[in-house]
Amino acid sequence: MKQISGGVCAAKGFSASGVHCGIRKNKSKRDIALIYSEVPAAAAAVYTTNLVKGAPLTVTKAHLSDGQAQAIICNSGNANTCNANGIEIAEQMSRLLADELHIDASDVVVASTGVIGQPLDIEPIKAGIAPLVADLGDNSEQAAEGIMTTDTKLKQIAVSFDIGGVECKIGGIAKGSGMIHPNMATMLVFITTDCAISSDMLSRALSTDIADTFNMVSVDGDTSTNDMVTVLANGMAGNKMIDSENDDFSKFMLALNTVTVHLCRCIAADGEGATKLLECKVSGAPDIQTAKTVAKSVVCSSLTKAAMFGADANWGRVLCAIGYSGANVDVSKIDVRFKSKSGEILVCKDGAGVEFSEAQAKQILLEDEIDILIELNSGDSTSTAWGCDLTYDYVKINGDYRT
Repeated sequence: MKQISGGVCAAKGFSASGVHCGIRKNKSKRDIALIYSEVPAAAAAVYTTNLVKGAPLTVTKAHLSDGQAQAIICNSGNANTCNANGIEIAEQMSRLLADELHIDASDVVVASTGVIGQPLDIEPIKAGIAPLVADLGDNSEQAAEGIMTTDTKLKQIAVSFDIGGVECKIGGIAKGSGMIHPNMATMLVFITTDCAISSDMLSRALSTDIADTFNMVSVDGDTSTNDMVTVLANGMAGNKMIDSENDDFSKFMLALNTVTVHLCRCIAADGEGATKLLECKVSGAPDIQTAKTVAKSVVCSSLTKAAMFGADANWGRVLCAIGYSGANVDVSKIDVRFKSKSGEILVCKDGAGVEFSEAQAKQILLEDEIDILIELNSGDSTSTAWGCDLTYDYVKINGDYRT
């Protein structure tokens, strides 16, 4: 397996585009994106668990009931959530795009992201459909830009992998900066592959993968209303169809996980106002659920996140987050280390503080990627969660997000 260029356009038969259609006032920002497969593709998706859901999710879920799709359209700048005519607008977006592409409207995945509770005018979208289709090409970056809201960095990746001697490719783009606390999901992620895999196995692969990837990311503890992860697999690589849990399925899972872990790290690192990516690695847990609970609790701790922003090796906040996590752990066995490219330092041994150099710890925590290493010394299970520091800018960004 190797990383390649191309994002969602790396796989055979996929093209993409992104344009400014007028949803956003800033004409320099793309506000609508399209991903298209030359042929109908197997499709799978996971959705937010928030009871308040954007209309596009309801429409997409109905469209994917047959496990097939051929196009994805997504606008930014308006979430199309809590609108009386939201379903109608989402269906109109599907129909307008389907007519332009000469495909069935039920084969369109529709998504929206942005401000909640604001009416979404269909006219700018209607005007943007033709240019969007006309610009289809090797334009993964344009599509990635078109789904960004408060993101500061474009998020995409692609890898190639081998299935039965046939080269397959998988790539993805993501949007995610605030309201990130997946359970599933609180971002937009669109993944494409030319690997031949049935919709049932694709759904199984995605639902299995997110438990250890997107469900282990937190920026601010808020679960969004609109977001989802969608995968399209058009089979154009020509490999033997994956329709059971065999070696080929395992290889596909590894490729998918490579893409999703990369996007998880990108989303966490680009949290609103963030200056540091936090990766909490828990080892020595008695079971996987304990490991996950501990890791997620630490990256969700506002006090820990604030300490990381200040490069303060306040390891007591890590222990505190473990203690209220609900996990059944033996505190007297816990070790904590902080690590970055500047080094590694032990700050807690057997649940108690140890002497360490504050100057060295400060240097380690000044880096933009920090590992919080927790050893529970109670078993063999491990888990990783991703988050970011909590900064002044997070409040500034969200204090006037709508106005």
